[in-house]
Amino acid sequence: MSKYINFIRKALSGEEVDYTKASIRSAVLLLAIPMMLEMAMESVFALVDLYFVGHLKESGYAIQTVGLTESVLSIMYSIAIGMSMAATALVARRIGEKNPEQASRSAAQVLLVSFAVTFILSLFGVIYAEEILILMGSKPEAAAYGKDFTRIMMGSSVVIMLLFLINGIFRGAGNAAIAMKSLWIANIANIILCPVLIKGFGPIPAMGLTGAALATTIGRSIGVIYQLYHILIADTQVRIRLDYFKPKFDLIQSIIKIATPGIFQFVIASCSWIFLAQLVATTGGENASAGYQTALRLMMFFMLPAWGLSNAASTLVGQNMGANEMLRAENSVMKTVKYNVIFMVAVSVIFFFLGDFLVGFFTNEPEIKNIATNALHIIAVGFIFYGIGMVMINAFNGAGDTWTPTWVNLCGFWLFQIPLAYFLSKYLEMGPKGVFISIPVAETLITIVAFILFKKGKWKTVKV
Repeated sequence: MSKYINFIRKALSGEEVDYTKASIRSAVLLLAIPMMLEMAMESVFALVDLYFVGHLKESGYAIQTVGLTESVLSIMYSIAIGMSMAATALVARRIGEKNPEQASRSAAQVLLVSFAVTFILSLFGVIYAEEILILMGSKPEAAAYGKDFTRIMMGSSVVIMLLFLINGIFRGAGNAAIAMKSLWIANIANIILCPVLIKGFGPIPAMGLTGAALATTIGRSIGVIYQLYHILIADTQVRIRLDYFKPKFDLIQSIIKIATPGIFQFVIASCSWIFLAQLVATTGGENASAGYQTALRLMMFFMLPAWGLSNAASTLVGQNMGANEMLRAENSVMKTVKYNVIFMVAVSVIFFFLGDFLVGFFTNEPEIKNIATNALHIIAVGFIFYGIGMVMINAFNGAGDTWTPTWVNLCGFWLFQIPLAYFLSKYLEMGPKGVFISIPVAETLITIVAFILFKKGKWKTVKV
């Protein structure tokens, strides 16, 4: 038992490990443990908000606003994730080559490019918050109720981007513990601030839904401050000096080459989820939308740790390719697949047997609970395939081959999932249930295609 405790302590401590030399099993688990906890903390943000706003007087409006805002913010997340993939691929490759200074320079340039792009989109979200909610299928009165929440959340997009991006840098360097701790700190702050700002405390007035947005933004900002300390001041493997931010156009070109398809990859997926959310809202109404958003938040709580586990493949592929260990890179991916499948099987069992119980934490409305539980049961059918697909996508991205998963997502989501969802919900008049069915069917197809392409091995030839 003490051996396992010491191993977990090592994984959480953040001590430097040469992942190109350690055993593959140890390398995967040393990265996966903090990465899973990191992603679990990211999902806690949405669940904490959902819990508190789900008990507000206008809970239907509130839940719908949180869900639709998160759907729109997924575009921001896509940009942040796409840029973080470029950061992870470049930093991991340079660390594998034993060149930490160049890894730090690459990290600085990614931050420079990302900040400029996200600031513009953030400004757009602040100005058109109410119109965005209406466009997403919200009723005018619900949009008026939730516009301040959306405005604050969209305005904090730069903070969201930094949180994702800097953690991507740390993951590329193999220091997943710092990434994990930054989200622990951010979540603790959010959990403390949510009831205070939503319900009021002492001289602080009750701000309702707006308070939830402020709590999340302040919490994430505290996490970013922790990150900036470690990447600018502390003695870590990747340490950015101010002069590293001077634009290096050859490096920026490499970043854009990797990040652009990576951003498209997740924008394609995110926009498909936005379309599905809109389709549920228009075919099922307010309660169906709230139920679907509740199911998605619960699903993401369990899916994000699996994504964190699959991130281990990204770091290991990048570092082993940098060390010219191609077979080890491929074996690391298959080992990660094994662990992710085990995890997703466990999640499937939980959703099938405890779905109604879990939904009950977030809403007392019978119709919303029924729709959310139904959605969980249907979507969970494809969880094993989700687990494999996540690892495949991260393996491609870690190698710097961001185009392959982009094309797979484009065909899988837009040429298959969306038409299928529309056909089932509208043409066959299945309503929201048709949308739910389209999700595991499409994800299964995407996973099969991605696995076949991975085994062909073209990703091994990518230079970054």
